Amino acid sequence: MDLQDLSPAKQRLLRLFQAINFGRIEELEIRDGEPQFSPAPRVFVELKLDVDDVPRNEFRLDRFRLRSQVERFFMQIGRLNQGTVEMIEVRHGLPFRMVIEAMPAEVEQ
Repeated sequence: MDLQDLSPAKQRLLRLFQAINFGRIEELEIRDGEPQFSPAPRVFVELKLDVDDVPRNEFRLDRFRLRSQVERFFMQIGRLNQGTVEMIEVRHGLPFRMVIEAMPAEVEQ
């Protein structure tokens, strides 16, 4: 899958991951499997003081192949369809881990 295959909302979220580089996004609303930016999610940037953080090479590109964790992330929000992603941890400009609220019945299966 390529950047151009994503909807504008997903492209915007991917560019936000790249801009954050290291940090997290909280309270991202999902509607019909698409990220929403109204209301705006909370964004936290981790600033490393012992090294120079450099953006990913893809940051300035208009076209590139998506990494597998990006594809898995978008697959998960598609499965969520409606709801809130409580937290997305971002490392090296990529989604690393996400936390969603699950109903007890969903956890038991």
